[in-house]
Amino acid sequence: MSITRKCPVCGKPRHAEHTPFCSPRCRDRDLLQWLEEGYRLPGPPATPPPGEDEG
Repeated sequence: MSITRKCPVCGKPRHAEHTPFCSPRCRDRDLLQWLEEGYRLPGPPATPPPGEDEG
């Protein structure tokens, strides 16, 4: 019994040529989310807010 995995963007079945997505459109939509900072990874701020490093 094989497991059918779905595209993380639209939920359609994956296509081997575009794994893990179903099409170039979904692959490009995902890339655009990363480029426009739609996805974020948790962590400390890259730079301290103004006024915090004054001691």
